[in-house]
Amino acid sequence: MKRKCERRRPESRKRPRSAARREEAEPRKDIYISIADRLHFAILQQKVKSTSERHCFCVDDELCYENFYSDFGPLNLAMFYRFCYDCFVFFFLPFPEEVYSLLVSRNASYLPFRDASFGTCMYNLNILDCLRAIQKALQFGWLDFSQFDVEEYEHYERAENGDFNWIIPGKFLAFSGPHPKTKIENGYPLHAPEAYVPYFRKHNVTAVIRLNKKMYDSKRFTDMGFEHHDLFFVDGSTPNDAIVTKFMNVCEKAEGAIAVHCKAGLGRTGTLIACYMMKHFRLTAAEAIAWIRICRPGSIIGPQQNFVEAKQNGLWAEGDVYRQRMIERENGSCDNMTSVTGILSGVDDISINGRANKNRVTKKAGVHLYNDEEEHDGITQGDKLRALKSRRQARASTGSLSSEENKIHTRSASQSIRSATKISACATG
Repeated sequence: MKRKCERRRPESRKRPRSAARREEAEPRKDIYISIADRLHFAILQQKVKSTSERHCFCVDDELCYENFYSDFGPLNLAMFYRFCYDCFVFFFLPFPEEVYSLLVSRNASYLPFRDASFGTCMYNLNILDCLRAIQKALQFGWLDFSQFDVEEYEHYERAENGDFNWIIPGKFLAFSGPHPKTKIENGYPLHAPEAYVPYFRKHNVTAVIRLNKKMYDSKRFTDMGFEHHDLFFVDGSTPNDAIVTKFMNVCEKAEGAIAVHCKAGLGRTGTLIACYMMKHFRLTAAEAIAWIRICRPGSIIGPQQNFVEAKQNGLWAEGDVYRQRMIERENGSCDNMTSVTGILSGVDDISINGRANKNRVTKKAGVHLYNDEEEHDGITQGDKLRALKSRRQARASTGSLSSEENKIHTRSASQSIRSATKISACATG
């Protein structure tokens, strides 16, 4: 898969609509914005060269987003790290609103980011959303440059090395679904469950949650001492309330980290992790989507974006109740309280508009969380995304999944934002 910056222009004289929108966002003259004493942001019509007193770094040339379909950002953690390193900048983010106001201070306009799909964009993610997500990551300790290992990140995000990323270090690992046998299918390297065991054990992963149809026997994880849970829902769709509640219960009770996967480990996986982040960390839907895509590009697709947004207020309310119960439990005011999970049935129906959620499954109706017959045996969205990822421009190999020579410091960090125009960051000496 060619990177966006390397695509050929269409031969037709009629320019595509996306190209027209991109041109509308491009300024007609150069724009220079001072971010800090030695850091400047520029949108230029022509490149400028570095000098002995000025280092110029062009994002479009040196940090190219590897798109699936029509998506074009934000960039991943490794690119964000390398940007800061190349520009000799120690990352800081005092207030996202202040940074964003600087970026738009010269009437500069930026295209919103979109999901990894074709067709009409159903949800816009903007630069401010990403900046706020980074600030929350710093606040909660998910982003730590002193611990981030860029080589490890780039190693394990590759399909042949496992295709996984930490979303919340020590809590959630998102990964592509294992296969009964280690092999290559449609150009994508598939790994058996046993291939992940050494890494999981080393990083205190204690539970695996499967969201797609049964491709492997769960005993291959449980026999190794891991918990295994099935919460199937159809590829590209959204979970019902029963699945969301079960996911929360499993994750809240887990003693260690949880490895979550669907087919590609992007759509369904990102959707449920975003729900957890909104409930337990009070992130907005946009912040959760932004952070997960920064950690694992291509996550949360199509209607899943709108689903996450619709669940925001209800999950905030559930989180408030959960935290209050935890405080009461710690203070000993809850008699005979054995668990704080499952006590939120009174707020299960809260939605963004205050009305009952029509998708709720009651106990009387019978909760059926798993049915692999609903996901047909044909090529699914997850299959297509995995195939696209495997065909991206080849990069230097860093070894195999079980490589022992690689340093391992699993941390997720954050990332920068790419506009559709020529962008240069200059640090003046």
